[in-house]
Amino acid sequence: MIICHCTNISDHDIRAAIDWMRTADPQAIITPGKIYHALGKSADCGGCMPLFLDTMRADDNLKVPMQLRALRTAVTQESVNEGRSQSHRIPQQITAA
Repeated sequence: MIICHCTNISDHDIRAAIDWMRTADPQAIITPGKIYHALGKSADCGGCMPLFLDTMRADDNLKVPMQLRALRTAVTQESVNEGRSQSHRIPQQITAA
């Protein structure tokens, strides 16, 4: 099935690129940009992106390697306060009258 009409990319092309990248580097994070690059093409209008992503997600080789899965939660937990103190308000000073 043709996924991208602008660049003539099929679902088979996407799966083959994912398989090739996973074989070459089992730790690789595979993105649409890397797939376009592996196929020697570039995104044109972007209208195919939802179908392109669905095709990628359906591939079993796309899964994030186990060693890299915890990275997202570690970053999320660190950025909760974004370096700010508990409150973003300036404390009110109480003056004695």
